[in-house]
Parts: sequence; structure tokens; C-alpha cells
Amino acid sequence: MEPLRIRTDEAVSGMVVAADIYSSSDQLILAKGTKLDDRKITKLRFYNIYGLYVYDKEPETEPHKEESYIEMLRSTPEFKKFSRTYVESVENVEDSFNSLVNGEGEHNLDQLLEETDRILKEGRNGTHIFEMLHGIRNYDDMTYVHSLNVSLICSIFAGWLKMSREETRILTQAGLLHDIGKMLIPKDIIKKPARLTEDEFEEIKLHSIKGYQVLKDLNIDIRVKYAALMHHERCDGSGYPNGFKSNQIEDFSKIVAIADVYDAMTSNRTYRNAICPFDVVENFERDGFLKFDPGYLMIFLERIIQSYLHNAVRLSDGREGEVVMINKLSLSRPVIRCGSTFVDLSKEQKLTIEAIL
Repeated sequence: MEPLRIRTDEAVSGMVVAADIYSSSDQLILAKGTKLDDRKITKLRFYNIYGLYVYDKEPETEPHKEESYIEMLRSTPEFKKFSRTYVESVENVEDSFNSLVNGEGEHNLDQLLEETDRILKEGRNGTHIFEMLHGIRNYDDMTYVHSLNVSLICSIFAGWLKMSREETRILTQAGLLHDIGKMLIPKDIIKKPARLTEDEFEEIKLHSIKGYQVLKDLNIDIRVKYAALMHHERCDGSGYPNGFKSNQIEDFSKIVAIADVYDAMTSNRTYRNAICPFDVVENFERDGFLKFDPGYLMIFLERIIQSYLHNAVRLSDGREGEVVMINKLSLSRPVIRCGSTFVDLSKEQKLTIEAIL
């Protein structure tokens, strides 16, 4: 069936969207295959979509069902391409990490950065890359998967901080290699599904020193080596391995620390499921400004929360709705549209976002 190009004011219920529709800020509004109804047509007008491609009627072989935002995203060709590239890159990162730990892989450092670049090229901007990562969160969270995610976050973060091309490259490399010391920690500890004993936790904490030792003699920027050593240091002195305070921690290490915690908390782990990103942001807002550099953290939270606009969510009272507006003074408590009702979570303190759907 050939698609037709129509004006939005010509759209009627029952037509089927023939191509993904994006807003001016690259947010997915409707996915290909979505059946139009009055609510979706109103949504197109709200986002100033003036024209679209449609089929006259829904193809009988492609029955439509209501999908969440993430389900829509996962059904798009660009997400499927992103996912293939991501999986290939994870495999290559694993091979390179093993070579580095065995003292054989210094020549692979530039190739490692190419893996991050390959994935970044699949996205139109930082928000789009974060959306893609939200959609791929069910991937097993091994050390090299986490490291690849942190490198992507650091590269996007560098753009938000308006870093130069060379600084962006170094910060991306710092994110990629920050956890390489975990390759030298016994796997039964890394993958343990239960709570770690005190001795096991002390063993885990050694990964920052072991990572620095792997990198210290390589021909790479000192900030990359410091990131491996210091990414668990905290500005209030509560971190490890040295209990450094803010003025003792190198700036790139402060940035990697934020990216590291965000990805770790929003990913599945052997001992817990992923934490809802809005809970993570709330934790940062409540406790983070003492532990992390406030200047970097504020920029990160303001930008990261934008990637959750238009996502479907479930509230703690069971209602489902869409994130429609961010509260600047309470980033973790946006405005949710539930049917015809708007719920401002900054004024409904007993309600929380339970999950992103």
C-alpha cells in the first residue's frame, strides 16, 4: 500500500502513520504503524506537526495495539540499527579490555574510542542517544557494558559542558576505561547476587587502584588514569580509595563519577533491578550536591531529565500517564498527564513515579 502525504488538518481517525514522526527537538511523537485517533491528532497539532505520511486505512496484516513510548521507540528501524551496533561494540570492548589487562592492548586504545564513535553516530543528538540507551536497558550489565555506557554519557556530557574536541575525546576515553580494574576482581564477587560481605566489599574497592595500575604506564592523558583511580572519591571526603575532598579530586574524575553512578543505578544488576530514573534524580537532588561537584551535577540533571519528556509512566497510585512538563525547581517531580487530568508531582508529595513504561 502506497503512503500518502497529507496536511495534519486532513488527518482523520483510523488512518495509519506511514513513517515515524518527530518533533523539532527530535523527540519521537508517533511511530510508524500507529493508528490515529482524536487524541493522537491533537498531539500532532500540539507539537506543530504540519504534515505527515499515512495509509488510508490500517493494513489488515498489521493489527495495531496501544504501545508505550519505549515500545514505540524499540519498533523503529533506527533503534534496531542502534541495537545491532551497540551489541557489536560491546563484544569489541570486551576483547580490547582483556588485551589491555593482559598487557597486550595499548595499540587498541584508539580502536576502543572508535566503538563509542560508532554508537554516537547512530543518534541525532545527546537526548536521542539517551532515549536509545533507555530502550536497551535490558542488556546484561557486565563491566564492559557499563563502561561503554559511561563513555557515551561522558561524550554527551562534554557537549553540554561545551568542551573542545580534544577534551571530549579524553573525557570519553576516561569514561570508557574508568572501571577496567574490575577485570582483575574475582568474577564470583562481581556477579554475586547477594549482599557482599565486608571483606568482599573491600576487595571490590581495590578495583580503582588496580585500574590505575593497568593504565599508569600507557601513553594516554593523565586525566584518564586519574579517572580510574578517583571515580569513587566524593567531594565531602566520604569516597575511596583515599578519602579525597573536592579540591583534591581532578575535574574529569568528578564528571566520570556522576556518569558512573547514573548508569549504575539505572541499569539492572545481579543483586537488584534497575532503579527508576526519577528516583535516581531525586537521590541526586537530595544527597548529591555534597558528594558531587554542584556545577557539573546541576547541568547533568537539567539535561538528562529532558530525555524523559513524553515517556509513559506509572504512578504510585497505579495511574498511568505521560511526562508533559519538567519542574525546574524539582526535576524529579514533573507534571504528568493522566487522561484529561494533569498531575503536578511537585505539589502531590505523596505520589511518586513508580516506573517508566
